[in-house]
Amino acid sequence: MRDCLGVLLAGGAGERLFPLTRDRAKPAVPFAGQYRIIDITLSNCINSDLRHVYILTQYKALSLNRHIREGWGPVVANELGEFIEILPPMQRVSKSWYQGTADAVYQNIYSIGSEEPKYVIILSGDHIYKMNYARMLQQHKDSGAEVTLATLPIKPNEVSQFGVVEVARNGEVLGFEEKPKETAFRSPFMPEMVDASMGIYIFNTDILLPELIKDAEDPNSKHDFGHDILPGLLGRSKMHAFNFVDENKKNALYWRDVGTLDAYYEANMDVAGIVPVFNLYDKSWPMRTRAYQYPPAKFVFGEPGRTGMAINSIVAAGCVVSGAVVRNSVVSHDVRVNSYADVDSSIVFSHVNIGRHCRIRHAIIDRDVHIPDGTVIGYDPAEDKRNYFVSPSGLTVVTRDYSVYENPVSPEFMQTGNGS
Repeated sequence: MRDCLGVLLAGGAGERLFPLTRDRAKPAVPFAGQYRIIDITLSNCINSDLRHVYILTQYKALSLNRHIREGWGPVVANELGEFIEILPPMQRVSKSWYQGTADAVYQNIYSIGSEEPKYVIILSGDHIYKMNYARMLQQHKDSGAEVTLATLPIKPNEVSQFGVVEVARNGEVLGFEEKPKETAFRSPFMPEMVDASMGIYIFNTDILLPELIKDAEDPNSKHDFGHDILPGLLGRSKMHAFNFVDENKKNALYWRDVGTLDAYYEANMDVAGIVPVFNLYDKSWPMRTRAYQYPPAKFVFGEPGRTGMAINSIVAAGCVVSGAVVRNSVVSHDVRVNSYADVDSSIVFSHVNIGRHCRIRHAIIDRDVHIPDGTVIGYDPAEDKRNYFVSPSGLTVVTRDYSVYENPVSPEFMQTGNGS
């Protein structure tokens, strides 16, 4: 991986994760109690021995930048030329913010060229999966490909959510369609499935850079890898597919795009089960993050009806569960759940205080929220919609300025996403 540069796209606005992304970048949204979403991809980089990484940030990136600087800077050895470096929009080749995934890379073309990598791997900062990029690079080299894209099988009724690929039995890419309503493409080895792009690409640098320049000069381009770059290279460059090899070591492949509230919620629930679908405890593929100096989690009181306990849950450091019950939930750092409270099937961000006798179910509680004694969330949809943000599926999200202890902003503001 020494001659490979990673470019991690982390600049999306994340509208579909609103209101969690109203004040933070999507890759900075907490995940699984102690991580941020971007930590999963960065852990894959380190575990794959990819130690030259640019992170392209843009929207509301303060907490993301701080997390990268304090959590990931010490992981790489600067004296050996390794780096994990943040690149905000610098308007070096354009006066605009990033206009698409390809434009984001194009606007940093000088930074990429200065490293003189032989290969560039394009990654996304908002997916949950385990993958060894070195395997993909080795296939890229062995096949003589100029472009390789990672793929995984999906059902035909899911194609509108993905870029889909027509692949020959030798792995060569014959066709590419970006989020079609339907497709005739079928996987050569699983005829009932379709090969979908994972948004992970390896380019020979001498192919990528001229193509980015050409795309930037095209006024009709969307400046997107899926819409423009890959279809434009078909038939002109040797393009291969890499079948996703899952390092999660489960029967089913695990890859989740957590771009929506529901997908984000389900991915968190996947790590909290008795046998987690996404395994954080595999020492052979460790997940890294920024270390926080909190004391161990604590569970107190054992009286009937007032027993501090957590069942089928993740509880991070610094938490105190004081005579309360936490079930099927993910609880981040420095949370206090007070006596007689019941938290079920929920995600609680850091620095939250949940008062006595509260009942919370199927909810996300954003950081720094105080839930007053006796508050009920997730049991009465009509009442929740009057006080909180509720997704179309019924998931309740409580944020700092949209809760019962303050005058909330208007529901129209929250529901339309005017502040996102």
